[in-house]
Amino acid sequence: MEENIPQLYGLVLAGGKSTRMGSDKGLIDYHGVPQREYLYALLNDLCDKVYMSVRDKQQATELTGFDCILDNNQHRGPFNGILSAHRTFPQVAWLVLACDLPLLDADTLRILVKNRDDRKIATSFATNESGLPEPLVTIWEPEGLEQSLTYLKTAESSCPRKFLINSDIHMVHPEHDEVLYNANSLADYQFAKSKIG
Repeated sequence: MEENIPQLYGLVLAGGKSTRMGSDKGLIDYHGVPQREYLYALLNDLCDKVYMSVRDKQQATELTGFDCILDNNQHRGPFNGILSAHRTFPQVAWLVLACDLPLLDADTLRILVKNRDDRKIATSFATNESGLPEPLVTIWEPEGLEQSLTYLKTAESSCPRKFLINSDIHMVHPEHDEVLYNANSLADYQFAKSKIG
């Protein structure tokens, strides 16, 4: 890798409350292990370092053996974990994954990493159907995260997708949209399990 390209770290967003699912999405077993551990292992093969983004109580009780970054609770929603990681290591790019993406696999993530454009503020997967960036399967460059801090000072919404839609990003489309399927309810879980077999 060229020296001027920021290192790529991985971040599993495991600090959410999972209210719609009714149980912690990071603990759901789709692949023989809790989903957050499955994603951590996928990132470990692609990134220079990998971290779990967690709430304070989680780290104390559940996550021995994993490198963690605690949410600093300065922002709402996913930006809380993403920007906590950015503050910890401001010079690196972050490949960010949410725990509600059970059909993601190593081949899909390799496509994203291979197509990374570090001259843009982010490289984001987008479904072919919607054409909208998926902020929680995205490589966020350090400059993009700095811009998001400025954006959040005046934005009415803390939605990372809205920020990406209005920014200079590189979008990558998967071969099959299904790999970006979000599982946020029991019915979604059952559908994902049927696809995984």
